[in-house]
Amino acid sequence: MDIRKVKKLIELLEETGVAEIEIKEGEESVRISRYSKAGSVAPQPVHYAVAPTPAAVPAAPAAPAAASASSNSDQTITAPMVGTFYSAATPGAKPFVDIGSVVNVGDTLCIIEAMKMMNQIESDKAGRVVSVLVKNGEPVEFGQPLFIIE
Repeated sequence: MDIRKVKKLIELLEETGVAEIEIKEGEESVRISRYSKAGSVAPQPVHYAVAPTPAAVPAAPAAPAAASASSNSDQTITAPMVGTFYSAATPGAKPFVDIGSVVNVGDTLCIIEAMKMMNQIESDKAGRVVSVLVKNGEPVEFGQPLFIIE
């Protein structure tokens, strides 16, 4: 397989947030994964940029009034991928964050399940959670606002 094709596949993985891809051409095949299978049962958290461009943000349902009344100092954390939003590590467990929780850069905010992979979403901002815009178990779209942090 041509090395240029492999590089394009790696770029595609980085751009889309997909965790793993496998391509077969005849007898040749290549599998590219974001996660190492050696020594770890669960995938390591991936850091994502959460400031989408206006063209990349799909139309989302209207946010609660608290979100629209937020000041300029508030920052929105958006979904870096399409999947199912989970506020806690397991059903019935305490949520990673609630309204009023203080978060630091690198703190886990939620999990988004995409293609049977559990992706921990970490904060790239420090502050206090003002609003949680998604309910546990709801599907989310790429660029959909999840949290507002001030």
